[in-house]
Amino acid sequence: MIFTGAKHGHSSVSPVSVSTDVSSMSMAPTSSRLKYVSLGVLVLQTTSLVLTMRYSRMLQSEGPRYLASSAVVCAEVLKIVACLLLVFRDQSFSVRALNQALKEEIINKPVLTLKLAIPSGIYTLQNNLLYVALSNLDAATYQVTYQLKILTTALFSVSMLGKRLGIYQWISLLILMAGIALVQWPTEITSIAQQKDLTASSQLMGLLAVLVACFSSGFAGVYFEKILKETKQSVWVRNIQLGLFGLIFGLVGVFVYDGERVRENGLFQGYNNVTWTVVALQALGGLVIAAVIKFADNILKGFATSISIILSTLISYFLLEDFDPTSVFFLGAMLVITATFLYGYERTPDRGNTNKV
Repeated sequence: MIFTGAKHGHSSVSPVSVSTDVSSMSMAPTSSRLKYVSLGVLVLQTTSLVLTMRYSRMLQSEGPRYLASSAVVCAEVLKIVACLLLVFRDQSFSVRALNQALKEEIINKPVLTLKLAIPSGIYTLQNNLLYVALSNLDAATYQVTYQLKILTTALFSVSMLGKRLGIYQWISLLILMAGIALVQWPTEITSIAQQKDLTASSQLMGLLAVLVACFSSGFAGVYFEKILKETKQSVWVRNIQLGLFGLIFGLVGVFVYDGERVRENGLFQGYNNVTWTVVALQALGGLVIAAVIKFADNILKGFATSISIILSTLISYFLLEDFDPTSVFFLGAMLVITATFLYGYERTPDRGNTNKV
């Protein structure tokens, strides 16, 4: 017999609520494990991509160097193919089920599909804005200002997703912003070389470009996170939709910026095994970032990316020998590590007040 009230000093519990609590407790460790596994893979992928890309640009090869714009397009194609295979697996390797799933989610839901054109288009705009910023700002100003994307991401997470951040987390974000700015602080020679020939008007244009890029980066990331977490469809289908728009925008970029060189030497000029490795890592990055956004959030993605910056620069020093760490770098690295631990710190509740009604 089940009582719904308190009797003889004992409170009754519905068996339905017990089973719900047990299932939610069993799902919590799995969700937490997926979150940290995806973050760890993102750190490894980003670090590997930076090092491989740098190595590919250092290689002395005969003929023209590969086009970065074409590598972006190839990465989008590879990402779409990989996602199609993953959806194919989820549909028990049935071609009919795969076609039905793609038709239902992409063709029959045009409004939702077009929504994913927004983050894809914003990312394309952001890349162009960063090019304008780098052309009109010295490296130090650019690096410090661009770290505002950490705060804009947090602000959009709070306003669009209703995320609540504690005082320690806000402080950690400020520390992270300062740390990454110091880690990527240019050398004195680089700063002097880039500061010359910069007028006040060009610096203002560059500053406006990087500020818009910061807000667009934060908005696009959180917007994509909102779509992923509000829909029940698999993250791979969402990546196919995002990849299709990314492919379209990428092809436009190829013919706008490198159209003449493509006509002269082809789309795959300068490609070798290292180039294809870069393309594969870029494609993997898109999948991993989507998984991180699905199981964690954009703020933690920022921390993972920051840690990968430190790892890639240290490995670059020991293996590629093209980086000379300074005291400013080590100070920035310590700030990033401190911010990472501080963000995950949670205050222990006052046990003396737990029994208060």
